[in-house]
Amino acid sequence: MTINLNRRHFLSASAFAAGFASLPASLRAAQTGPLAWGPVQQTMQGFIDSKYVPGAVAAIGRGTEAPIFLSTGALAFDNPAPVAEDSLFRAYSMTKPITGMAAMMLIEDGKLKLDQNIADFLPGFANPRVLTDPEKSLDARAASGPITIRNLLTHTAGLGYTIVTKGPLLDAYVKLGITPASASRRPLPGQPNVPTAPSLAEFADRLATLPLVADPGTVWSYSVSLDLLGRIIELASGMSFDAFLQQRIFAPLGMTSTWFQVPQSEMKRLTTNYFGAPFGTFPIDPGTDSVFFDKPAFPFGGAGLVTSPRDYDRFLAMLMGEGAIGDRRIMKVETARLAMSNLAPPGARMESFVKGQGFGAGGRVTIAPRDNGEGLGTFGWGGAASTIGWVDRTRGIRASGWSQIMTMGNQPFTESFGKAVYQSLSV
Repeated sequence: MTINLNRRHFLSASAFAAGFASLPASLRAAQTGPLAWGPVQQTMQGFIDSKYVPGAVAAIGRGTEAPIFLSTGALAFDNPAPVAEDSLFRAYSMTKPITGMAAMMLIEDGKLKLDQNIADFLPGFANPRVLTDPEKSLDARAASGPITIRNLLTHTAGLGYTIVTKGPLLDAYVKLGITPASASRRPLPGQPNVPTAPSLAEFADRLATLPLVADPGTVWSYSVSLDLLGRIIELASGMSFDAFLQQRIFAPLGMTSTWFQVPQSEMKRLTTNYFGAPFGTFPIDPGTDSVFFDKPAFPFGGAGLVTSPRDYDRFLAMLMGEGAIGDRRIMKVETARLAMSNLAPPGARMESFVKGQGFGAGGRVTIAPRDNGEGLGTFGWGGAASTIGWVDRTRGIRASGWSQIMTMGNQPFTESFGKAVYQSLSV
């Protein structure tokens, strides 16, 4: 079901809510239509009315039932075409759970092992080294142990990321093109204008020459680990990484609008991405002149996909179905459950992550009660352009929220969206 939001709708929604509150709880719980998501609708419309973003879409489903799509606004501030569930959004790090599930499928196939040394596939990582003084030099000592597949899945490998790493290691990452993401065809202020490593194989080889920020398995540190995992998926499967995703995940799930390179023919569906700064908001990647129409240096398993809310909801529905959507199963129940469990190594320090959260196959896992209403075992992740998606099997809900704005700190849209979803459940 789809509903496009406008002011008239909100007046009727408010009237509905007043009467809805007087219904018995059993009847209230039975309401699953668009008006049951009033707080989500109001939250999204607020961001449009304030001109924070030009458009927003939500996809929400109970269990594995068909989703409800809510949409409001336009593809861009200068393009009045309405945004909808088939509009295209830059998923960025919401790519990571997809890569994580791909690796779990290969574990199920017996081609990978969760605690396997990645040097079995990438010999350059046979003797990892760890920085001794990260702020001053690249001097390093021998690591206390090997990097494993588990470490890559959970950001506990000790690898860096240009969005968080500092000092000489950051300079080395930039110099070697360890920059697996695309933002714009135009140079951006404060961003290095250095080519990314030209292939996934070269990316892995260059990364292997650099020291780690911590011993493998000891600290959660956001990283390029899911990008590196893409190379291991290639070597383990005998297929290119993007072909593996297409054959084993996208095609079986009916995800027909998910790409690393958007076809020019789909230009009319692509949103514009913005940057929100204290002095104002400006476009960095117009939907009509996007870097995502260009072939990337390689398929970025950590931040490379463009998708639609409809497509990504099918991925989330598969997770909610513990490996299946309808009669299409792409992984065993036990594999899906393992993937969405806390896979972080015992004893790994998570201080730099959110309290009460563990990490599964490319996404966070709720492992302690939270005051936002999330159920234990909730699994998901967000993206740099203010997108978010998760499955909450305890509460029986899956949801994703989509806008397109990068920020310098917190993401007001995704934070407000998550709160609104659970507020709707408590009405």
